[in-house]
Amino acid sequence: MSVDFALILVVLSAVTGAIWALDAWLLAPRRRRRAGAEEAPVPVVVEYARSFFPVIFAVLLIRSFLAEPFRIPSSSMMPTLLIGDFILVNKFAYGLKLPVLDYKFVEVGEPRRGDIVVFRYPVDPRQDYIKRVVGLPGDEVVYRDKRLFINGEEVTSEPVGRYIGTGSGADMTGAEVRRERLGEVEHEILIRPESFRRGVGEGRWVVPEGHYMVLGDNRDNSLDSRYWGFVPERNLVGRAFLIWMNWDSRNGGVDFSRIGTVIH
Repeated sequence: MSVDFALILVVLSAVTGAIWALDAWLLAPRRRRRAGAEEAPVPVVVEYARSFFPVIFAVLLIRSFLAEPFRIPSSSMMPTLLIGDFILVNKFAYGLKLPVLDYKFVEVGEPRRGDIVVFRYPVDPRQDYIKRVVGLPGDEVVYRDKRLFINGEEVTSEPVGRYIGTGSGADMTGAEVRRERLGEVEHEILIRPESFRRGVGEGRWVVPEGHYMVLGDNRDNSLDSRYWGFVPERNLVGRAFLIWMNWDSRNGGVDFSRIGTVIH
């Protein structure tokens, strides 16, 4: 079951804030008048509301407008992001949106080719997905023979060796590592041998206005735009920018070497 934390935070902020305000403006003065010179006792529910409201409201503001944490559950973005990575997502990179309503009230920027973005899965918006932007509105994108073409030009991709996986990503050992350049972003992708799923995920697409085409860096193991279509601009959550923790029980727990890694 998907949990809408933004909605929970909004409701908790509203409830605790209302209790605090109601007490401060109406109930507290009445208590003081009845108590006279004595100190009027504060109801327990009001004490809790006054204590929790600032914390809950601060978390809501940070999560809605600055940065939100996510956990990587799959191998679709290997080798850039590993199973068990905990990442931070910049929530204002593509504009400020009201929590829950997702209404954009401040325009800030737009996704660039090569950005790693978190978005609500178009097929089921209750799920959050993470992929890399390859196609901008109006682009023609072709994927053929495990090669990527944008607007008629092949995207630079050179082999740099074989991947050695660990922990939950060990099954990708032996895949070819290629260094790809999308716009100004240089990153690594994984490609299985030519015989692996040959012809699967191939095609030609023209990205419509207000949409983006996204692919996983693990090209032969990613459910992305090649299979379910484009990401509407309204579904964008933010841009991934930092790994703040990695926990993989199949790899001994915390991988301290990944903490603080900037995401490209």
